[in-house]
Amino acid sequence: MAEESGDEINGGFSMDSTESRWVFHEDDEDEDASDIEEYDTDLRFRGRVNVHDSEEEEDEDNAEQKLIRTGPRIDSFDVEALDVPGAHRNDYEDIGVGRKIVLAFQTLGVVFGDVGTSPLYTFSVMFRKAPINDNEDILGALSLVLYTLILIPLVKYILIVLWANDNGEGGTFALYSLICRHAKVSLLPNQLPSDARISSFRLKVPSPELERSLKIKERLESSLTLKKALLIFVLAGTSMVIANGVVTPAMSVLSSVGGLKVGIDSIKQDEVVMISVACLIVLFSVQKYGTSKVGLAVGPALFIWFCSLAGIGIYNLLKYDRSVLRAFNPIHIYYFFKRNSTKAWYSLGGCLLCATGSEAMFADLCYFSVRSVQLTFVFLVLPCLLLGYLGQAAYLMENHADAGRAFYSSVPSGAFWPTFLIANIAALIASRAMTTATFSCIKQSTALGCFPRLKIIHTSRKFMGQIYIPVLNWFLLAASLVLVCSISSIDEIGNAYGIAELGVMTTTTVLVTLVMLLIWQVHIIIVLCFAVFFLGLELTFFSSVLWSVTDGSWIILVFAVIMFLIMYVWNYGSNLKYETEVKQKLSMDLMRELGSNLGTIRAPGIGLLYNELVKGIPAILGHFLTTLPAIHSMIIFVSIKYVPVPVVPQSERFLFRRVCLKSYHIFRCIARYGYKDVRKENHQTFEQLLIESLEKFIRREAQERSLESDGDDDIDSENEYSSSRVLIAPNGSVYSLGVPLLADFQDTSASVLEASTSEVLSSTTSDSLLFDAEQSLERELSFIHKAKESGVVYLLGHGDIRARKDSWFIKKLVINYFYAFLRKNCRRGITTLSVPHSHLMQVSMTYMV
Repeated sequence: MAEESGDEINGGFSMDSTESRWVFHEDDEDEDASDIEEYDTDLRFRGRVNVHDSEEEEDEDNAEQKLIRTGPRIDSFDVEALDVPGAHRNDYEDIGVGRKIVLAFQTLGVVFGDVGTSPLYTFSVMFRKAPINDNEDILGALSLVLYTLILIPLVKYILIVLWANDNGEGGTFALYSLICRHAKVSLLPNQLPSDARISSFRLKVPSPELERSLKIKERLESSLTLKKALLIFVLAGTSMVIANGVVTPAMSVLSSVGGLKVGIDSIKQDEVVMISVACLIVLFSVQKYGTSKVGLAVGPALFIWFCSLAGIGIYNLLKYDRSVLRAFNPIHIYYFFKRNSTKAWYSLGGCLLCATGSEAMFADLCYFSVRSVQLTFVFLVLPCLLLGYLGQAAYLMENHADAGRAFYSSVPSGAFWPTFLIANIAALIASRAMTTATFSCIKQSTALGCFPRLKIIHTSRKFMGQIYIPVLNWFLLAASLVLVCSISSIDEIGNAYGIAELGVMTTTTVLVTLVMLLIWQVHIIIVLCFAVFFLGLELTFFSSVLWSVTDGSWIILVFAVIMFLIMYVWNYGSNLKYETEVKQKLSMDLMRELGSNLGTIRAPGIGLLYNELVKGIPAILGHFLTTLPAIHSMIIFVSIKYVPVPVVPQSERFLFRRVCLKSYHIFRCIARYGYKDVRKENHQTFEQLLIESLEKFIRREAQERSLESDGDDDIDSENEYSSSRVLIAPNGSVYSLGVPLLADFQDTSASVLEASTSEVLSSTTSDSLLFDAEQSLERELSFIHKAKESGVVYLLGHGDIRARKDSWFIKKLVINYFYAFLRKNCRRGITTLSVPHSHLMQVSMTYMV
């Protein structure tokens, strides 16, 4: 089971349809409505739904449909399981000025460290690939850097991409999740038909953009090839995010520690590497203390760093050459390429390094609000970066020989060691930016079934996005150490850095383009301008870094391919397992044939059957029935869900639904836990809370049935006076003629007599039904108490998959070995359960796929 589950519905911007909605209603449901009511009653306190949604009924693809009007509340058990009273969707609403200042410092310490340390190495890498021959080369390179900073981090990410977040979540998988919720492109068949009838469902006014959006949606949903291509593209981008989490610490720390060569002439490269290794170990060791604590602690350090960049830049502008301000004229980019041709093209890989960390601003969005990131970048980060690059260029105008170590050489001699210290602190902080972004991306991919389950620790009770993944943290550390020790050249690591960063940027551009078409529904000219311009720009940079891939940066591509294969194998195996469980779930016809005894002996007691399937009767129950000589007199299917709130009160822990007829005594229960809830309650306490919640559900159910029966009596008595002719049009519309049936032939006195007689009969029948209902309620409550006294047993079904003997060799290799290895070593769902071994019974079941 995924550690996190926090799917929310993101409505578009249009007129709200809260009073009523139009939905498709299947005629087949009406025929079995009385049957459904017997075993699938739900409590609708916030509004009635006219269509009965049965979890257990098979979907009828050819069923005749007609459009009916429904109430605002939907009957979806899965959505109700995620809806906790008092849950706030936006953690950053209504915060005070003081809190905003603190948030800004945390933003500096978490989001902008990566892009903020780019002046350490950008010019150094550029001028190693395109040496300075004249001051015009410096102006051209500076102009490239300035416009790269303006176009990619500012225009693309700050002004456009940040708004494509998924309820505050950013990153590649957040975009994929957003697309999956607006179109059924997910390969995992876990979407419910009733999901389209949620209260935030929006109706849009017909427009050319809406028509285009619907065509794209239909095309995506109908093409399995497009679905697979989209998933593969997203997995490739995600693997580049993880690779970025490896190369960012290596590049930032190695370049900052390399400043020792400027301050100490006798130091060697091997010593720089060893010091960098020590810094990386310290960096990843403090990751467990959480984003809020570390971000708040290092926020002031980053503030000092950005002020230092601006101060040094202004000092160099005033002391050396203010003519570098001419670089804001883009004509110097043309002169740069005209003078250097191929070398200028090679230097594009180094120029891109000034925009590294742009993806971290989006991926780390779950830690902060969109507005805080935008304001901090525009009013602090970007001006300081521009001044820093201008100052380095002004220094190089008179010192061409120092181009290989431009930043530290441009620092005034009296401020070198303080700047070196703050630069190393900033580099360590920058390394955390992509590490935390990687954590967020892995959490999102795990929730969508695209990454093996790992232990996720929430480091903040207030903000659910702030997480720490221990296994991944140490894995990134090991990979970073290997990269630093095997490739100690800044040029080679910088090229690897560019490959990873561009892979993520290109993925984001394509997905945001799809969001514009499918969800935002903006004008096609705007979409084309965005896609063509930024894809063209990024592919140009990509061609530069790929040309130098043979110099050692190929290691990062191998690492990304390995991560891609892990995610693809896990997603492929998980889809096969889920689809097989859905196909082999027990049908209601079989349950009716077995009868209330389920074809075996019902022994006294309660069996809690834990399973991940929240729709239908899992096939593992049939395995229990055929394996055991008897089954418990009461069966409760228990599913664990994690909701996006810190703590779920115990009084709101459980949701129940009746699965079969009342005589079967089978229920479904969803146990909801917040992301800070720790399951350490005594199992007796857990059982007591569960039984109390079940009793409340049964009482509410009886109360609702009583209210419904009273309403039916009123309707029946009313119909005796006002029965009307009903006309059903060919299109399914229902019209009332408003004329009482047989009105001309009814005798008034006879009507009065019949009315008084029906009132007496109705009163007698009502009292009798009420007495029977109370007796039925007491009998069922008594049955539950006796079952509880007989004992509670935890029934755990462990499902596994194996490839059929006639399967292809590759499928056998992937399922029987690779997926089996990942499943064996990932975090099992049972680890989240406090199951006493003395009350535990586990049955394994293997599905052949």
